[in-house]
Amino acid sequence: MRILITGSSGFLGGSFGRFAARAGHEVLGVGRASQPGVGWPGAYAQADVSSSDLSDTVGTFAPDLLLHAAGTASVGASLRTPLDDLRAAVLTWANVLDSVRRSGARPLIIFPSSAAVYGDTSELPAREDAAPRPISPYGFHKAACELLAREYAECFRLRVVVCRLFSVFGEAQRRLLVWELYRQFASDAPVVWLEGTGEETRDYLHVEDASAAMLELAEGFARGRDGGRFAVVNMASGEETRVVELAERVRALVAPGKEVRCRGRARAGDPQHWRADTSALRALAPRWQPQPFAQRLARCLAAWQSESI
Repeated sequence: MRILITGSSGFLGGSFGRFAARAGHEVLGVGRASQPGVGWPGAYAQADVSSSDLSDTVGTFAPDLLLHAAGTASVGASLRTPLDDLRAAVLTWANVLDSVRRSGARPLIIFPSSAAVYGDTSELPAREDAAPRPISPYGFHKAACELLAREYAECFRLRVVVCRLFSVFGEAQRRLLVWELYRQFASDAPVVWLEGTGEETRDYLHVEDASAAMLELAEGFARGRDGGRFAVVNMASGEETRVVELAERVRALVAPGKEVRCRGRARAGDPQHWRADTSALRALAPRWQPQPFAQRLARCLAAWQSESI
Protein backbone atom coordinates (compact mmCIF):
# COMPACT_ATOMS: atom_id res chain seq x y z
CA MET A 1 0.00 0.00 0.00
CA ARG A 2 0.92 3.64 -0.43
CA ILE A 3 0.47 5.34 2.94
CA LEU A 4 0.44 9.07 3.69
CA ILE A 5 0.94 10.02 7.34
CA THR A 6 0.37 13.49 8.74
CA GLY A 7 2.29 14.25 11.94
CA SER A 8 4.94 11.72 10.94
CA SER A 9 7.49 13.22 13.36
CA GLY A 10 5.29 12.48 16.37
CA PHE A 11 5.08 9.35 18.49
CA LEU A 12 2.11 7.70 16.79
CA GLY A 13 2.82 8.85 13.24
CA GLY A 14 6.52 8.01 13.40
CA SER A 15 5.95 4.62 15.03
CA PHE A 16 3.26 3.69 12.52
CA GLY A 17 5.40 4.82 9.57
CA ARG A 18 8.39 2.76 10.64
CA PHE A 19 6.20 -0.27 11.30
CA ALA A 20 4.46 0.05 7.92
CA ALA A 21 7.75 0.44 6.07
CA ARG A 22 9.13 -2.71 7.72
CA ALA A 23 6.01 -4.49 6.49
CA GLY A 24 6.86 -3.47 2.92
CA HIS A 25 4.57 -0.47 2.43
CA GLU A 26 5.56 2.83 0.80
CA VAL A 27 5.22 5.75 3.20
CA LEU A 28 5.11 9.52 2.78
CA GLY A 29 5.34 11.67 5.90
CA VAL A 30 3.93 15.19 6.15
CA GLY A 31 4.76 17.60 8.95
CA ARG A 32 5.84 21.11 9.94
CA ALA A 33 9.47 20.24 10.65
CA SER A 34 11.99 20.99 7.92
CA GLN A 35 13.34 17.44 8.17
CA PRO A 36 11.65 14.11 8.98
CA GLY A 37 12.13 12.55 12.37
CA VAL A 38 15.13 10.37 13.16
CA GLY A 39 14.88 7.03 11.42
CA TRP A 40 12.03 8.02 9.12
CA PRO A 41 11.97 5.30 6.44
CA GLY A 42 10.32 7.01 3.46
CA ALA A 43 9.66 10.23 1.58
CA TYR A 44 8.80 13.41 3.43
CA ALA A 45 6.98 16.66 2.59
CA GLN A 46 7.13 19.77 4.76
CA ALA A 47 3.75 21.45 5.27
CA ASP A 48 1.72 23.03 8.04
CA VAL A 49 -1.03 20.43 8.30
CA SER A 50 -3.27 22.89 10.15
CA SER A 51 -3.51 25.38 7.28
CA SER A 52 -1.63 24.32 4.13
CA ASP A 53 -3.51 23.15 1.07
CA LEU A 54 -2.57 19.47 1.01
CA SER A 55 -4.72 18.55 -1.99
CA ASP A 56 -1.82 18.49 -4.47
CA THR A 57 0.28 16.34 -2.15
CA VAL A 58 -2.57 13.90 -1.63
CA GLY A 59 -3.53 13.86 -5.31
CA THR A 60 0.02 13.36 -6.57
CA PHE A 61 0.96 10.64 -4.09
CA ALA A 62 -2.48 8.97 -4.46
CA PRO A 63 -2.32 7.04 -1.18
CA ASP A 64 -4.32 3.91 -0.47
CA LEU A 65 -4.33 4.86 3.21
CA LEU A 66 -4.05 8.22 4.98
CA LEU A 67 -3.33 8.22 8.71
CA HIS A 68 -3.97 11.58 10.34
CA ALA A 69 -1.55 11.53 13.27
CA ALA A 70 -1.09 15.30 13.55
CA GLY A 71 -2.84 17.23 16.28
CA THR A 72 -2.99 17.36 20.06
CA ALA A 73 -2.35 14.60 22.60
CA SER A 74 -2.63 16.11 26.09
CA VAL A 75 -5.61 16.33 28.40
CA GLY A 76 -3.69 18.66 30.71
CA ALA A 77 -2.73 21.07 27.94
CA SER A 78 -6.33 21.16 26.72
CA LEU A 79 -7.46 22.28 30.18
CA ARG A 80 -4.85 25.05 30.27
CA THR A 81 -5.43 26.33 26.72
CA PRO A 82 -8.67 24.88 25.35
CA LEU A 83 -8.83 27.21 22.34
CA ASP A 84 -5.36 26.15 21.23
CA ASP A 85 -6.40 22.53 21.57
CA LEU A 86 -9.52 23.13 19.49
CA ARG A 87 -7.53 24.80 16.71
CA ALA A 88 -4.85 22.11 16.65
CA ALA A 89 -7.33 19.24 16.81
CA VAL A 90 -10.55 20.19 15.04
CA LEU A 91 -9.39 22.76 12.47
CA THR A 92 -6.32 20.71 11.51
CA TRP A 93 -8.49 17.64 10.95
CA ALA A 94 -11.01 19.65 8.93
CA ASN A 95 -8.19 20.92 6.72
CA VAL A 96 -6.98 17.38 6.05
CA LEU A 97 -10.47 16.11 5.24
CA ASP A 98 -11.16 18.96 2.86
CA SER A 99 -7.76 18.58 1.21
CA VAL A 100 -8.63 14.95 0.49
CA ARG A 101 -12.05 15.97 -0.82
CA ARG A 102 -10.48 18.41 -3.27
CA SER A 103 -7.61 16.11 -4.27
CA GLY A 104 -9.74 13.64 -6.23
CA ALA A 105 -8.02 10.75 -4.43
CA ARG A 106 -10.12 8.45 -2.29
CA PRO A 107 -7.87 6.74 0.23
CA LEU A 108 -9.13 5.02 3.31
CA ILE A 109 -8.63 7.63 6.06
CA ILE A 110 -7.86 6.56 9.61
CA PHE A 111 -8.46 9.09 12.35
CA PRO A 112 -6.88 8.27 15.74
CA SER A 113 -9.51 9.40 18.21
CA SER A 114 -9.40 8.66 21.92
CA ALA A 115 -11.22 6.84 24.69
CA ALA A 116 -11.47 10.34 26.20
CA VAL A 117 -14.75 10.67 24.29
CA TYR A 118 -16.28 8.15 26.73
CA GLY A 119 -15.38 10.26 29.76
CA ASP A 120 -15.58 8.71 33.23
CA THR A 121 -18.02 5.99 32.20
CA SER A 122 -19.12 3.23 34.55
CA GLU A 123 -20.33 1.13 31.61
CA LEU A 124 -17.32 -1.10 31.05
CA PRO A 125 -16.13 -2.50 28.77
CA ALA A 126 -16.84 0.65 26.74
CA ARG A 127 -18.71 -0.01 23.50
CA GLU A 128 -18.54 2.13 20.39
CA ASP A 129 -22.29 2.75 20.46
CA ALA A 130 -22.15 4.33 23.95
CA ALA A 131 -23.13 8.00 24.08
CA PRO A 132 -20.02 10.24 24.25
CA ARG A 133 -19.60 11.89 27.67
CA PRO A 134 -16.20 13.63 27.57
CA ILE A 135 -14.92 15.36 30.70
CA SER A 136 -12.02 17.36 29.20
CA PRO A 137 -11.62 19.80 26.29
CA TYR A 138 -9.38 17.17 24.70
CA GLY A 139 -12.24 14.64 24.82
CA PHE A 140 -14.80 17.13 23.54
CA HIS A 141 -12.55 18.05 20.62
CA LYS A 142 -11.97 14.41 19.71
CA ALA A 143 -15.75 13.95 19.71
CA ALA A 144 -16.07 16.99 17.42
CA CYS A 145 -13.47 15.47 15.09
CA GLU A 146 -15.48 12.26 14.95
CA LEU A 147 -18.54 14.26 13.92
CA LEU A 148 -16.50 15.94 11.16
CA ALA A 149 -15.38 12.53 9.96
CA ARG A 150 -18.99 11.42 9.68
CA GLU A 151 -19.86 14.65 7.83
CA TYR A 152 -17.23 14.05 5.16
CA ALA A 153 -18.15 10.39 4.86
CA GLU A 154 -21.86 11.06 4.42
CA CYS A 155 -21.75 14.34 2.47
CA PHE A 156 -18.64 13.83 0.33
CA ARG A 157 -18.33 10.02 0.22
CA LEU A 158 -14.91 9.82 1.85
CA ARG A 159 -14.09 6.54 3.60
CA VAL A 160 -13.15 7.13 7.23
CA VAL A 161 -12.39 4.79 10.12
CA VAL A 162 -12.27 6.38 13.57
CA CYS A 163 -9.95 4.41 15.86
CA ARG A 164 -10.57 5.21 19.50
CA LEU A 165 -7.17 4.65 21.09
CA PHE A 166 -7.06 3.86 24.78
CA SER A 167 -3.64 3.86 26.52
CA VAL A 168 -1.00 3.45 23.83
CA PHE A 169 2.67 3.22 24.82
CA GLY A 170 5.97 2.45 23.13
CA GLU A 171 9.70 2.97 22.94
CA ALA A 172 9.52 6.33 21.13
CA GLN A 173 7.14 7.82 23.70
CA ARG A 174 8.42 10.40 26.16
CA ARG A 175 5.28 11.26 28.10
CA LEU A 176 2.29 9.72 29.93
CA LEU A 177 2.23 7.21 32.75
CA VAL A 178 4.48 4.34 31.59
CA TRP A 179 7.28 6.80 30.77
CA GLU A 180 6.69 8.86 33.93
CA LEU A 181 6.90 5.75 36.10
CA TYR A 182 10.07 4.59 34.38
CA ARG A 183 11.70 7.97 34.95
CA GLN A 184 10.86 7.83 38.67
CA PHE A 185 12.13 4.28 39.10
CA ALA A 186 15.31 5.07 37.14
CA SER A 187 16.02 8.17 39.26
CA ASP A 188 17.87 8.39 42.59
CA ALA A 189 14.69 9.15 44.53
CA PRO A 190 13.93 6.42 47.11
CA VAL A 191 10.12 6.69 46.71
CA VAL A 192 7.99 6.54 43.57
CA TRP A 193 4.77 8.52 43.83
CA LEU A 194 1.46 7.79 42.13
CA GLU A 195 -0.78 10.83 41.92
CA GLY A 196 -4.04 8.93 42.44
CA THR A 197 -5.03 5.98 44.62
CA GLY A 198 -3.37 3.38 42.42
CA GLU A 199 -6.72 1.65 41.93
CA GLU A 200 -7.39 3.55 38.70
CA THR A 201 -7.31 1.27 35.67
CA ARG A 202 -6.19 1.64 32.06
CA ASP A 203 -6.35 -0.51 28.93
CA TYR A 204 -2.79 -0.64 27.54
CA LEU A 205 -1.75 -1.40 23.97
CA HIS A 206 1.73 -1.19 22.50
CA VAL A 207 2.03 1.17 19.54
CA GLU A 208 3.24 -1.64 17.26
CA ASP A 209 0.12 -3.67 18.08
CA ALA A 210 -1.98 -0.57 17.35
CA SER A 211 -0.09 -0.13 14.06
CA ALA A 212 -0.67 -3.76 13.12
CA ALA A 213 -4.37 -3.36 13.85
CA MET A 214 -4.65 -0.24 11.68
CA LEU A 215 -2.87 -1.95 8.78
CA GLU A 216 -5.11 -4.98 9.12
CA LEU A 217 -8.18 -2.72 9.08
CA ALA A 218 -6.93 -0.95 5.95
CA GLU A 219 -6.14 -4.20 4.16
CA GLY A 220 -9.52 -5.60 5.13
CA PHE A 221 -11.32 -2.56 3.71
CA ALA A 222 -9.25 -2.88 0.52
CA ARG A 223 -10.42 -6.49 0.19
CA GLY A 224 -14.01 -5.35 0.56
CA ARG A 225 -14.57 -6.37 4.16
CA ASP A 226 -17.80 -4.68 5.12
CA GLY A 227 -16.99 -1.75 7.36
CA GLY A 228 -19.17 0.71 5.46
CA ARG A 229 -18.10 4.22 4.47
CA PHE A 230 -17.75 5.28 8.10
CA ALA A 231 -16.82 3.15 11.10
CA VAL A 232 -15.85 3.69 14.73
CA VAL A 233 -13.59 1.06 16.28
CA ASN A 234 -12.10 0.79 19.76
CA MET A 235 -8.36 0.14 19.57
CA ALA A 236 -7.13 -1.48 22.77
CA SER A 237 -6.28 -4.82 24.29
CA GLY A 238 -9.61 -5.24 26.07
CA GLU A 239 -7.76 -5.89 29.34
CA GLU A 240 -7.87 -3.68 32.44
CA THR A 241 -4.65 -2.99 34.38
CA ARG A 242 -4.59 -1.18 37.74
CA VAL A 243 -2.11 1.68 37.97
CA VAL A 244 -0.54 0.17 41.10
CA GLU A 245 -0.11 -3.12 39.23
CA LEU A 246 1.63 -1.26 36.42
CA ALA A 247 3.92 0.40 38.95
CA GLU A 248 4.75 -2.97 40.48
CA ARG A 249 5.62 -4.39 37.06
CA VAL A 250 7.92 -1.44 36.30
CA ARG A 251 9.50 -1.69 39.77
CA ALA A 252 10.29 -5.38 39.29
CA LEU A 253 12.09 -4.65 36.03
CA VAL A 254 13.86 -1.38 36.88
CA ALA A 255 14.32 -0.86 40.64
CA PRO A 256 12.98 -3.72 42.83
CA GLY A 257 14.02 -2.05 46.09
CA LYS A 258 12.02 1.17 45.69
CA GLU A 259 8.91 2.03 47.62
CA VAL A 260 5.66 3.04 45.88
CA ARG A 261 3.29 5.49 47.56
CA CYS A 262 0.02 7.09 46.49
CA ARG A 263 -0.93 10.75 46.92
CA GLY A 264 -4.64 10.00 46.45
CA ARG A 265 -5.26 13.07 44.27
CA ALA A 266 -7.55 12.88 41.26
CA ARG A 267 -6.39 14.60 38.07
CA ALA A 268 -8.88 16.87 36.30
CA GLY A 269 -10.10 15.37 33.05
CA ASP A 270 -8.87 11.84 33.83
CA PRO A 271 -11.37 8.97 34.19
CA GLN A 272 -11.09 6.46 36.99
CA HIS A 273 -11.39 3.31 34.89
CA TRP A 274 -10.96 2.29 31.25
CA ARG A 275 -11.50 -0.99 29.47
CA ALA A 276 -12.55 -1.38 25.85
CA ASP A 277 -14.97 -3.72 24.19
CA THR A 278 -12.81 -4.93 21.28
CA SER A 279 -15.34 -7.16 19.53
CA ALA A 280 -15.76 -4.74 16.58
CA LEU A 281 -11.98 -4.52 16.09
CA ARG A 282 -11.59 -8.28 16.14
CA ALA A 283 -14.47 -8.71 13.68
CA LEU A 284 -12.95 -6.23 11.22
CA ALA A 285 -9.35 -7.41 11.79
CA PRO A 286 -9.74 -11.14 12.49
CA ARG A 287 -6.04 -11.95 11.96
CA TRP A 288 -4.87 -9.33 14.46
CA GLN A 289 -3.35 -10.65 17.67
CA PRO A 290 -1.58 -8.27 20.08
CA GLN A 291 1.43 -9.49 22.02
CA PRO A 292 1.05 -9.89 25.81
CA PHE A 293 1.26 -6.66 27.78
CA ALA A 294 4.00 -7.95 30.11
CA GLN A 295 6.20 -8.85 27.14
CA ARG A 296 5.71 -5.51 25.42
CA LEU A 297 6.29 -3.56 28.64
CA ALA A 298 9.53 -5.42 29.37
CA ARG A 299 10.84 -4.70 25.87
CA CYS A 300 9.93 -1.03 26.13
CA LEU A 301 11.62 -0.61 29.51
CA ALA A 302 14.72 -2.43 28.28
CA ALA A 303 14.98 -0.04 25.34
CA TRP A 304 14.76 2.98 27.64
CA GLN A 305 17.36 1.49 29.98
CA SER A 306 19.76 0.84 27.13
CA GLU A 307 19.57 4.50 26.10
CA SER A 308 20.77 5.63 29.53
CA ILE A 309 23.81 3.32 29.66
